[in-house]
Amino acid sequence: MTSINANNVLNLKQLKEDIHSKKAKIGIIGLGYVGLPLAHAFVNNSFSVLGFDIDESKVNKLKNSQSYIKYIPASQIAEMNNTGRFQATVDHAQLREVDIIIICVPTPLTKHREPDMSYVVSTTEAIKPHLKSGHLVILESTTYPGTTEEVLKTILEKSGLICGQDFFLGYSPEREDPGNINYKINTIPKVVGGDDPDTLEMCVALYGAIAAGVVPVASIKTAEAVKLTENIFRSVNIALVNELKIVFEKMGIDVWEVIEAAKSKPFGYMPFYPGPGLGGHCIPIDPFYLTWKAHEYGISTRFIELAGQINTSMPLRIVQRLAEALDERFSRGLRGAKLLILGIAYKKNVDDMRESPALEIMEILRERGAEVFYYDPFIPEIEKTREHMELAGMKSIGCTAEELKKIDAVIICADHDSVDYNFIVENSSLVIDTRNATKAVNHHRERIFKA
Repeated sequence: MTSINANNVLNLKQLKEDIHSKKAKIGIIGLGYVGLPLAHAFVNNSFSVLGFDIDESKVNKLKNSQSYIKYIPASQIAEMNNTGRFQATVDHAQLREVDIIIICVPTPLTKHREPDMSYVVSTTEAIKPHLKSGHLVILESTTYPGTTEEVLKTILEKSGLICGQDFFLGYSPEREDPGNINYKINTIPKVVGGDDPDTLEMCVALYGAIAAGVVPVASIKTAEAVKLTENIFRSVNIALVNELKIVFEKMGIDVWEVIEAAKSKPFGYMPFYPGPGLGGHCIPIDPFYLTWKAHEYGISTRFIELAGQINTSMPLRIVQRLAEALDERFSRGLRGAKLLILGIAYKKNVDDMRESPALEIMEILRERGAEVFYYDPFIPEIEKTREHMELAGMKSIGCTAEELKKIDAVIICADHDSVDYNFIVENSSLVIDTRNATKAVNHHRERIFKA
């Protein structure tokens, strides 16, 4: 750690005062599922926010009080604009106008299941020419322990400014749960780590102004490890229940009933639920960040890797169950079958299809000769993704009785609350339910095949 000179004592003192008085101006880079709610939280707590995004269409929508995220209403964007404390831009030169820079960009995997740091690197490179003395830079993107110090710090110090002397570096893992109305930023404690005690103090003050509480940890690496631990915990337990589902199916036991009964125990058990595979921006990805970094230390994370193998095998398992059901009910195979995927979002009630297992299922079915359609009230059209380019441009069909009667089987991959599952079962020949969405359906249960 570098000693702090007199000028930086003044920088620190001024920034601390500006945070406490809410005069500090915040720049948020990446206005997606994490950055936009974060911007709203700060604006709602009297801070001024300058939002940055490389997608000009998003910036233009925000300027016109329009939303591009389903669960964030346009009225919320209008509310932010009306305060006069929020602006959106594509111009990184305006970073010199802010005091604090928070990075909320994607950290996906490469096709070889290794960390793709390109968004973090390109963003940090974009910050470097505009970095000024006194800036506090905080990374929120989920990543492996060491990223903030090894990647951000290295790049930013090429500006000639020194971390801990001229600018300050922190990390606070995002804990956003898209579409979950029960938990917002102001109800979720925020974990923070800083490059030095003074930076940690500033991060605590900053997030303390918007969050339910702040949990300071000993180092940036520790904060990075917290996020991975949270999501690996979920990944491993989901893998466990997915494996139990397969075992219980063979025994004629309903895994959903088992879980419902087990969760009545008030201690020592936490319910996790099976499904068609993992999706979203965290759980399918985070375990691979740790396993990749662990190899640098000569450590094999066998338990975590096994969980990943189980979860990534689920789409193929669903296709196999579908093939069994078609053969059992109609003595036919997948080739030429007309199939409807119900819900391609990675989870219920969101318009987010990142890493959605439904897309993998669609590709497998098409490869096996099936004619595949989809219905999702949240996603009218499939946009381009790096992994599923051939699905780009597909549009959601109508979910009418007429359309359903043309379909050989419906596969429920996301259990959106707005869907009438009684109607689906009533008008379908076969329903493959991967989410237990039809649990309340009382009629024609012989048409339902749990998977």
